[in-house]
Amino acid sequence: MPNNEALYETRLKRFNDAVALKEPDRLPVAPWVDGLPYALYPEIGATHKSALYDYEKAMAAHIRFHEEFQPDANCTNSMFLNGPAADYLKPTMMDWPGRAGTPLPDSSIYQMFEIEYMKESEYDELLADYTKFIFNKYLPRSFAGLEGLSGFRIDPSVAIMNLPLAPLAAPEVQAALENLIRYGKDQAKANEAFGAFVGRMIGLGFPPVFTSYAEAPFDVLSDYFRGTLGTLYDQAERPEKIRAACGLFAGIQKERLASLKDAPLPVKRVFIPMHKGMDGFISDEQYRDLYWEPFHGILKLLVDIGYTPIIYTEGAYSTRVRFIREKLLEFPPGSCMIHFEKGDFAELKKLFSGVACIFGGVPMQMLEFGTRAEVVERVKYLVDSCAAGGGYILDASGAIENAKRENIEAMFETARSA
Repeated sequence: MPNNEALYETRLKRFNDAVALKEPDRLPVAPWVDGLPYALYPEIGATHKSALYDYEKAMAAHIRFHEEFQPDANCTNSMFLNGPAADYLKPTMMDWPGRAGTPLPDSSIYQMFEIEYMKESEYDELLADYTKFIFNKYLPRSFAGLEGLSGFRIDPSVAIMNLPLAPLAAPEVQAALENLIRYGKDQAKANEAFGAFVGRMIGLGFPPVFTSYAEAPFDVLSDYFRGTLGTLYDQAERPEKIRAACGLFAGIQKERLASLKDAPLPVKRVFIPMHKGMDGFISDEQYRDLYWEPFHGILKLLVDIGYTPIIYTEGAYSTRVRFIREKLLEFPPGSCMIHFEKGDFAELKKLFSGVACIFGGVPMQMLEFGTRAEVVERVKYLVDSCAAGGGYILDASGAIENAKRENIEAMFETARSA
């Protein structure tokens, strides 16, 4: 067996054992990284802009990181987003490095804007005809390059020959559709590049952490449709509309995820970021009813088809952890992974022992601004508190952007020697 293949199988088993609540041969160390490889290897010349426009350069930096530090998985959190397509689709919800006229430096990750793409009066339109709403309102509002879709309707009232397609004669409709076709071709290139990268990493002995994604339906509504402020108003004034919209988004996601059942993927894990369920953002009652309930159906589907949901909580979650534990008791032990950004990890390990694998624990601010001694002390605490018996993977509090080299070295060295 080639050495890299043996490494791959060893790492995959180590990671899988920890997820399944078995004690692995040693603690898996898999800190997710985003811009860190670009900062560590400036001679490569890669930046966040490279992850949009120069995939080979971005790949080179991430490969160098893995070759040097030898984590137990492909820890690349960066996705190769489609910069060329964004230049003509012109998404209005974000800015990104490399956009013409952007104030962002090439080293910046993309930045999201809070925009209300669905008005409070439009819930019924969304619920009545999701496809029509997306095509005629959501896409034209969220992509300046697709504004021509807003007036595109097919009227079958005089269905003679090709007359229902007459709206295609409008120049603005043609421009929007041409952009969509162009996007499809460009996105195929981006997909191919990212697939090749994952394949190269597997060949080097690094299994992926996850192979698909989902999102809590409440976050879909709040992130992309109503905006944070609009959703806060709706929680008080029209919770039944939130509940219905979240049910719609859950159903759409479950249909897509169900198709993964027999997909020949190297690992069966689905990444689910939890954007707006943190302490203080939503009441306990609303969290149970509006946030968790539609999300729980997605978890159940994934577990039923043999996939491990990666529940990636963001922000403080101290008021939610016991509720989440109780809900996860409905699934077989080891069915889920849960990332915590903050919290007492010794207590979290006790709480989720026999229930779910937890990961996280090394504060990103410590890696960037702390001392080597502080990192060593923190990692020793995590090893002593969480490693025994499995069910824990060493990771940072989020995807790492910047850090001192000596602190990254200390994190890996201490975890493997403690």
